[in-house]
Amino acid sequence: MAGVNKVILLGNLGADPEVKHLEGDKVVANLRLATTESYKDRSGNRVENTEWHDLELWDGQARVAEQYLKKGSQIYVEGKIKSDTWQDDQGNNRKRTKIRVQSFTMLGGKSSGQENAQGGNQGQPAQNPNSNTNMNTSSAKAYDGDDNEADDLPF
Repeated sequence: MAGVNKVILLGNLGADPEVKHLEGDKVVANLRLATTESYKDRSGNRVENTEWHDLELWDGQARVAEQYLKKGSQIYVEGKIKSDTWQDDQGNNRKRTKIRVQSFTMLGGKSSGQENAQGGNQGQPAQNPNSNTNMNTSSAKAYDGDDNEADDLPF
C-alpha cells in the first residue's frame, strides 16, 4: 500500500530567510513559520496556540524567498515532512523534523520597498531538486487599500 506525506501550512515567518549558496549553483533557504490557532476555553477565555515549523526550500524557490520574503511575511506552503538524524559533538543521537517545501504562495500586500511581489517567476515554475515535477512559485498580489487603484484588484 502506498503512503501519503503531504503538509499544508498557512502562517507568518518568524525571521528573515537564512539562505546558503552551495557548490554547483545550488541554493537552500531555511525558514521558521508560525501557525497560530485560537479558541475559547470553557471559561470563555481566548486561548492561542502557536506551532513553529522549520521549512526548507531549494534552488528557484530559495532564490524567490531570498529576494521577497521577510520576517512577518504570510505564506501558504505545500510540502512533505522530512526528518534528519545525526550525532552531535558529544555523541548524542539527534533528530530534527522539517518541511521540505514543494510549492508556496506569498500572501498579503507589498512589503515596504518592494516594487512587485510577483517578481520574475510569475508563471515560471521552479524545479524540485528531488523530482522531475515542476512546482508553482507564483505569488498572490493583494489589494493594498488605495481606492485610486481599483483597476488593479486581483479579482
